[in-house]
Amino acid sequence: MPVLRLTLRQLQIFVAVVGCGSTTAASVELSLSQSATSSAINELERLLSLSLFDRVGKRLLLNDNGRTLLPQAQGMLDCAMSIEQTAKDGLAQAQSLRIGASTTIGNDVLPKLLGRFLQQQHDQSSAWQSHIVIGNTETICDAVAAFELDIGLIEGPSHQPMLTMTPWLQDELLVVCAPDYARNNGLAETGAGAVEPAAMSLDALRKAVWLLRELGSGTRETTDHLLLPYLHSYRRSIVMGSSQAIMQAAAEGLGLACLSQWVVGDFIGARRLQVVSTPMPRMTRQCYLVVHQDKRPTPALERFQAQALRYSNLLGATTTPQAESTR
Repeated sequence: MPVLRLTLRQLQIFVAVVGCGSTTAASVELSLSQSATSSAINELERLLSLSLFDRVGKRLLLNDNGRTLLPQAQGMLDCAMSIEQTAKDGLAQAQSLRIGASTTIGNDVLPKLLGRFLQQQHDQSSAWQSHIVIGNTETICDAVAAFELDIGLIEGPSHQPMLTMTPWLQDELLVVCAPDYARNNGLAETGAGAVEPAAMSLDALRKAVWLLRELGSGTRETTDHLLLPYLHSYRRSIVMGSSQAIMQAAAEGLGLACLSQWVVGDFIGARRLQVVSTPMPRMTRQCYLVVHQDKRPTPALERFQAQALRYSNLLGATTTPQAESTR
């Protein structure tokens, strides 16, 4: 059997330097001297016969060799941490999860899913922690790809080649506007404050003000894909950073919005928004669970994925319990 020359400590220091951007900052995080941190990086490069960083002044910038090593090093450290957790408490093994969700799912779906999952965790262990990150789909996928998150719940597909996607919930997107906006723009209604769909032609849709999510969000990618073949462009638009802000703006009569049924359901029920009937076909999008293809799943992560799939079945969503790679 060949003798291993690398140590977990060297890999831990390497990962810390990548995260901190310098040996000085990493030494503070690891409670080491700056010289010891620099020596560990130099020794790691010597053992591998590879340069892992480009030196720019006092900064260390990860190069191609370093980017190749990073997921492997993080995976080994995750395994080592899992072993230590098992030795300390088999029941509480890897009970800490880092979960990311794109904005619509994070605001309107994840709290209910977590409620079910946490109840199960409390029943099984007295020690459980989780860290939740909510951002647009691109941000969440980048964090999962960098091993900063264990799992992501996203709206629409991922474009990261190293992530594995599992089809999850299906969401319907609705074109909505304020009842006053419908009346002022001559849309057909069934009466004051009607909640029945108001009819709008393609020509009227093209002339309307559209309230849009920012580029990089799953909602924006999906709405562009579904709307632009019919609208060709957004002649007049306002871009906002959250679906909640768009919903409020639409309720104030600023224009049309195309948003998830999860987002606008309460506002439609309260008659603050009205569904707009269009010549376009029904608009749906597939949501996914994403993990890094090299991620070693802990029992907690496996249980969370299973709970998420059970939740989708409970909602009657169409899911295919078969993972697919984005490669």
